[in-house]
Amino acid sequence: MNQTELQKLLAQFKNGQIGEKEIMEVLKSSVIHSMEFANIDHHRELRQGFPEVIFCEGKSTDHILRIAEKIYEHHGKLLATRATPEVYEVIGRSLPNLEYNAAGRCIHSPFPDAFPGSEGHIAVITAGTSDVPVAEEAAVTCSLFGFRPARVFDVGVAGLHRLNHHWESVRVAKVVIVIAGMEGALPSVIGGLVDKPVIAVPTSVGYGTSFGGLTALFGMLNSCSSNVVVVNIDNGFGAGFTAGLMLRQIAEARQKP
Repeated sequence: MNQTELQKLLAQFKNGQIGEKEIMEVLKSSVIHSMEFANIDHHRELRQGFPEVIFCEGKSTDHILRIAEKIYEHHGKLLATRATPEVYEVIGRSLPNLEYNAAGRCIHSPFPDAFPGSEGHIAVITAGTSDVPVAEEAAVTCSLFGFRPARVFDVGVAGLHRLNHHWESVRVAKVVIVIAGMEGALPSVIGGLVDKPVIAVPTSVGYGTSFGGLTALFGMLNSCSSNVVVVNIDNGFGAGFTAGLMLRQIAEARQKP
């Protein structure tokens, strides 16, 4: 159940089209779908504006398929992260409308229409090309909220002048997601140049002393740029989700009379 459906239900109750018993049954039946291996939270879209997302790693293909079918049946939208092409092939036979972002390893429903006037409100920046998979996960998540991110890839501090060719995309963005491995320096640099929130994503890209992304994570947490916040290592989804929530609130506020 989403907010629109709840408003319609309450209007029917107010107008006497349904009674208290019927509305209670609808609300109870739409909360949790219990399976022997999972409990699907169908009210998450009502609370957060987006249905439960499937993290595919560690799950069997059969479990992913059965969870995906229930979520898509109930909400008409879906996002599954860390999905392999093999998983997509199986799910695609049951839910043929879904798409697959191979770089970001994301299975997703078609993107909704973009919020009016929201073009370029998010910039997704990577330090290197090896960071692109995490960036694509973030970009797909943003797009499912109705925001089309500008992609600015491979502009890390070893050749920062490369950013000049894309600066307009960064300047006009309302939220900037910066993704970097190695020493994780790029978010601090970007943060010092812009007057907007910077969501930093450390990646597990780097040689031995990167410690699987810990070096980048610690560097970003110690950023001296006061507008930088940090999500977990390789968590493009978390960055994209947070940016989507922020911008949706701005867009909805502007639409109110």
